[in-house]
Amino acid sequence: PLCPQELRNGCFWRGALVEAMGTLIFVGTVLGASVAPAPLAPTLAGGLVAGALACTLGALQANPALTLALLCTRKLSVLRGAAGILAQCAGATLASAAARLALPNDAGLVTKVTTVGTAGQALAWEIFATFQLALATFAAADRAAHPAGLAVGSAVAAGALAAGPFSGGSMNPARSLGPAIVTGVWDDHWVSEQHPCGPLKTPAWGQG
Repeated sequence: PLCPQELRNGCFWRGALVEAMGTLIFVGTVLGASVAPAPLAPTLAGGLVAGALACTLGALQANPALTLALLCTRKLSVLRGAAGILAQCAGATLASAAARLALPNDAGLVTKVTTVGTAGQALAWEIFATFQLALATFAAADRAAHPAGLAVGSAVAAGALAAGPFSGGSMNPARSLGPAIVTGVWDDHWVSEQHPCGPLKTPAWGQG
């Protein structure tokens, strides 16, 4: 239920700030790795930074899909969930804007949409990858920081590897939304269908 009193709690705003900062770091790391010629660089970077954030910042989601899962299971209040999602999208957008400013030539950040399978298949793989990430996150929630970081980081990397050839393996709406806002490219955005495997066409910034 809505509880306006939460807005007067310092922990509420600290939590939103952590979500914004965590998402900014996560998306910024993946975008930087997307410039590398090695196709597995964004996947490895995404898994490593997700694990590091879980160990250092604790119980953050940095992912609207995970925040929605917590809302649906009543582990998060509506206000905290809404603030978290807004903070995550803001962090992702700031990271995307900074990456674009730092790289005047977008050539290193764009690639063609994958041609493996159909949009429906891409959506199915994206759902599967996000589900296994959410499952790992829920299972690791009550564990010590280091095992939790290893579990979450491994799930991010595994999901990106499994869904990457079909959907880009984003598993994170904020990670795909930020670059889309900055570049204005929304091709197949609903399935985050970007994959770093070919010549210029659409942003590969959703890949992790």
